[in-house]
Amino acid sequence: MTQHPVAIVGAGYAGLACAVELARRRVPVTVFERSHTLGGRARVVAKDGWRVDNGQHILIGAYTELTRLLRLTGGSPKLLEHLPLTLHTPGRMHLQAARLPAPLHLAVGVLRATGLGWADRLAMLRLMRFLKKQRFRVDAQLTVERLLRDTRQPERLSRLVWEPLCVAALNTPIAEASAQVFASVLRDSLAAGASASELLIPRVDLSELFPVPAARYLAVRRGKLRTGTAVEAIRPVAGVFRLEGDPADQRYAHVVIAAAPHHAGALLAPLDGCSRLAAEIDALPSEPITTVYLALGEPLRLAHAMIGLADGPAQWAFDRGLLGGPAGLVACVISAHGPHEALSREALTLAVHAQLERQLQRRLPAAEWSQVITEKRATFACRPGLARPGPQTPLPGLWLAGDYLDPDYPATLESAVRSGVATAARVLQALEPTAPEANR
Repeated sequence: MTQHPVAIVGAGYAGLACAVELARRRVPVTVFERSHTLGGRARVVAKDGWRVDNGQHILIGAYTELTRLLRLTGGSPKLLEHLPLTLHTPGRMHLQAARLPAPLHLAVGVLRATGLGWADRLAMLRLMRFLKKQRFRVDAQLTVERLLRDTRQPERLSRLVWEPLCVAALNTPIAEASAQVFASVLRDSLAAGASASELLIPRVDLSELFPVPAARYLAVRRGKLRTGTAVEAIRPVAGVFRLEGDPADQRYAHVVIAAAPHHAGALLAPLDGCSRLAAEIDALPSEPITTVYLALGEPLRLAHAMIGLADGPAQWAFDRGLLGGPAGLVACVISAHGPHEALSREALTLAVHAQLERQLQRRLPAAEWSQVITEKRATFACRPGLARPGPQTPLPGLWLAGDYLDPDYPATLESAVRSGVATAARVLQALEPTAPEANR
């Protein structure tokens, strides 16, 4: 094993989760990352003296693997702000789940909600009852828009509740989004207990949340982390693998490709027997996420750490000052493709600033600093019937890990972490005959 350790290509959440699980079982592992910043598509960006994320991420209480790994690596779940499930759109709606067992937490929250009529409340409960009766399994070809129409959801309810939840969770418009994946999200959030439906919002940047503690964990367990090192190709050599770009020119018994889908496909395509898998990955459609940061000064404070925004271009605003960041720093998130992509950065910044003023119904100061960050391939487009690969490739010893692999869930930090953990388990199983010490 010391002669042929495991290599992981990509130091995002999936790759580092895989590395931590292997290191926990005493398997030497080397992680390669082309960037000097850890986190992949969930990382910190330093600009003009500010440190912000390349996109705002949230979790829910039911997503437990990331919090488990935080504890394991010496991080703290306190780095996540735990909030009851709250949907608040200023001047239009407020819904907050009660701290009661399921399904009372949702029923009481809906009864107490403001901005919803009785037809809306009954329709919301009707959809949840329908999904529960179906055991949260629906036609694989069904879109969220069709599901809402079939269950007679009022237009206002869809606009204020279902559509924002769908776009936030799946990063895909309701007309194209998979109803089955959305049902899985609702099963683990609205239909679960109060703690499972909590919103978990990072209080630190996304590199500090898990990647940095993971790197420290690896450093004291014979793990190696090579940042600024691009793996250009994977070469099978006499039953093992050689990585082009590895400065040590080591041979590896197992390689895990934990890069973004478009990078994974490029690494797989030249390999014998992997062209079909590469084409399947390359065919995955993608959606962007744009985050507009506005530093509006200390007096600004939103009613909640996360609020909904209506009438575009942004769907959500996060008060980073309420989440341990600089007071008055607001992150406004625009999920998926849309008309905003035709605007210049300056025009988009002004449009979001004006949207905030309309939503809060007051004048806001001009931004002291602003930044528009677009992750062009933030997630795959979560459409009905989308074929997604598993972790295994046609080449023994070559594996995949990433947020695009789990057929039941959208691309999230939790699905990335779970994929990394699952792939690590497969690698460990493959190593067992030759490396029994890994199981001690």
